[in-house]
Parts: sequence; C-alpha cells; structure tokens
Amino acid sequence: MLMAAETAEKTVPTSLDAVREEAEGCRRCDLYRNATQTVFGEGGENARAVFVGEQPGDKEDIEGRPFVGPAGKLFDEVLEEVGIDRKKTYVTNAVKHFKFEPRGKRRIHSKPNAGEIRACRWWLDQELTFLKPEVTVALGATAARALVGRPVPITKMRGNIVQSAEGVPVFITVHPSSLLRIPDREARHAARAQFADDMRKVKALMKG
Repeated sequence: MLMAAETAEKTVPTSLDAVREEAEGCRRCDLYRNATQTVFGEGGENARAVFVGEQPGDKEDIEGRPFVGPAGKLFDEVLEEVGIDRKKTYVTNAVKHFKFEPRGKRRIHSKPNAGEIRACRWWLDQELTFLKPEVTVALGATAARALVGRPVPITKMRGNIVQSAEGVPVFITVHPSSLLRIPDREARHAARAQFADDMRKVKALMKG
C-alpha cells in the first residue's frame, strides 16, 4: 500500500481528466477493497464554486457519480431554487470510496476516519489545483476537516468562511443528507430553508 501511495505522490498529472483517470486505480487506503469503484468529482472545469461532501453513498458507489442519491437530488433542487448555475459548479467528496457496514442485504454508511480522510486529501488537492475555484464549500464535518486540516465545529462555524491550509476560502455548512434525517416535517422544512440561505451566501461569493 505504501508503494502505491508513493507512486501516486510522484505522479504529476497534467489535467483534471488525467487525475480522474489515475484515481480509478486508487489504493491509497483500504476502502477500495469493498467499494464498487472510485467516485471522482464532476462538473465544469471553469467552476466558480466547488462543493465538497463526505463520501459516495450506496447509489453513487454503484453509478460511479457523486451526488446522485436522495441528498444529491435535494442539493440540486436547492441550487436551482437560489439561482446557482450548476454549470458553474463542481461537486466532489473528501473521500472517493464508499465506506459501509453490511447489514443483511443493505450497505449502511460508515463515517470515514482521520486516516482515510488524510489519504484521500491528495485527490482533493489535485481537483482544487486544476479548478482554482473562487469559493470551496464544505458540506459537513468530514469535508470541513479535509479542507481545513483539523476538526471544525459545524454548528458554531456554519455560514462562516475559514481558510484552508492552501489559503483557499472555505464556506462552512451542513451536508444536505442531514436534512433528510430530520423526522419532524416542520423542522425539516425550516432546516431546508436555512440551507437555502447558506446557498444564497455561496452564490454571492461566486464572482460574475
């Protein structure tokens, strides 16, 4: 595994497509062993905003695309509602393989640990290097930790901008999947409205 990691570090990709192709064979941590495939980011290469989630879910792992599950559909709805052009965005995850626990026929999401986040940071670095976004949005605690390099209290820092280790502005908010887990209908509606307000702030940070 160390040899694979060293090889990846020595490789100098010349384009985002080259990074995506290289990531298909990623062995930087053990998550690849049970996942169906690497789920790399996607979106416009002139994206003004990069949205970073936690990791692929079950549907993303099967389809090989990020943000195509229920949380992704909610995310798309909110972006459309606030007027963010999806062509000017790029969506990806802090961890590119699905981490789960088998439970009968179901695969239950399992939170990535610090080592897995750190191992996958190389791919996220490459995405940000080629994209050079005006703002990067951390959707949840795992994304914030990956971008900032330390744990970030989401409730306290939500709606604020912090700097990544590379000096990239990082807007902090929740992951849209958290809205789907709220059982009370009124509370869920209020949480969705708050998330939409966060996305309006992101839109204001996108130049042009």
